[in-house]
Amino acid sequence: MSVQKQTMAFLKELKENNNRDWFQSERQQYDNALANVKEYITSLIAELSSIDPHINTDIQAGRCLFRIYRDTRFSKDKTPYKTWFSAGISVDGRKLEGPEYYFHIEPGKSFFAAGYWRPSKAHLDAIRQEIDYNRQELDEVLAQGGWQVEDLSTDDKLKRPPAGYDAQDPNIEILKLKSFILYQSLDDKDLFREDSIAHVVSVAKRFYPFKRYIHQAIDQ
Repeated sequence: MSVQKQTMAFLKELKENNNRDWFQSERQQYDNALANVKEYITSLIAELSSIDPHINTDIQAGRCLFRIYRDTRFSKDKTPYKTWFSAGISVDGRKLEGPEYYFHIEPGKSFFAAGYWRPSKAHLDAIRQEIDYNRQELDEVLAQGGWQVEDLSTDDKLKRPPAGYDAQDPNIEILKLKSFILYQSLDDKDLFREDSIAHVVSVAKRFYPFKRYIHQAIDQ
């Protein structure tokens, strides 16, 4: 199972022709690409279920996929379509309040990720407390997958220490994080290869100890 080259070709063309007239004229091409992505995500869910007890084969790919239509109401960019396909994979599809996998398909910019994006206050407090209480365990679970704490995304981070934590805390840079996520970039060729799913799942196995740590921190 792989992402088809025609799917990437559609996304490239969409980026060059991001308007409703072109999209409607190429609707069949979009439908074919979407069907390919749904099939891919369905296969990925099945494989993830064998390594992660928080994933099961009852999860529907359609509930995981994000819509291709952009919300332009509050954006200066009025192009109507996203130029990628993406899916949030969890027991609640793309709407989970907890750790999940995120899969992003975009020519030259594809990636796979796992973790918890912008936890609720209660969950964020619990994760920070767990890190502050036992930073060593975080280092250990990251190392199990070949990661280190510097690999955690810093795209979503406070500029000042969170309430209740001192600026001199040795873990303060981690505690400033508002999301706890690991990323692995994927080349187009990684998605085109026949064993693409196996390759992505090998990354998921490296993510899993960290994802499990977040589940445990919030008692899930």
